[in-house]
Amino acid sequence: MSNHAYVKLVPGAAKDVITTEEVKELLNQFKQLSAKTGEQTGWKYEEVAFPYEIKEKPEGKDKLFYLEANHEANHDRYKLIMIGVDKEQVSDAEGNNREQYYVQITLPETATYGDRGKAIEYAKFIAKHLEGELHMFNNRVMYFNKRK
Repeated sequence: MSNHAYVKLVPGAAKDVITTEEVKELLNQFKQLSAKTGEQTGWKYEEVAFPYEIKEKPEGKDKLFYLEANHEANHDRYKLIMIGVDKEQVSDAEGNNREQYYVQITLPETATYGDRGKAIEYAKFIAKHLEGELHMFNNRVMYFNKRK
C-alpha cells in the first residue's frame, strides 16, 4: 500500500495556488543549494542529496510527475517518489467553503527507506518555502505557516 504526505496551502501560506512547474522549480532550487553546499565542503553533495531525475509522462502533464533514481544512484537504496498537485474543497470555522491547493508526495509500494527519508526531506523543504502545513506520512502535522 502506498503512503502519502501533503503540503497544504492553508490561509497564511505564501501562495494560494501552486502548479507542478512551481514544485519542480522548488526541487531544482533544492538541487542548486545542495550543489553550493558541495562546493563549500569539497565533495559532490548534490548527487547524494538529490539522487533522482525529474520525469513526467504526457498523460500526467500539469498534474503529476515523478522522481526516478538516476543511474549513478544505488538502485537498492532509491527507486521512485511521485509528486502531484491538486485542490480540494474545505470549510472554515464559520462554514464557508473554499478551494485549497495541495502538493501530494506519494511513496509507492516499491519505495525504499531511502525514498521515504528523501521524500520527508523534500516535503519539509517545499512546505517551508510555501509556508504551508505539512501532513506527514505518519499523520503528524508540521506548521510552517504564520498562524494567528
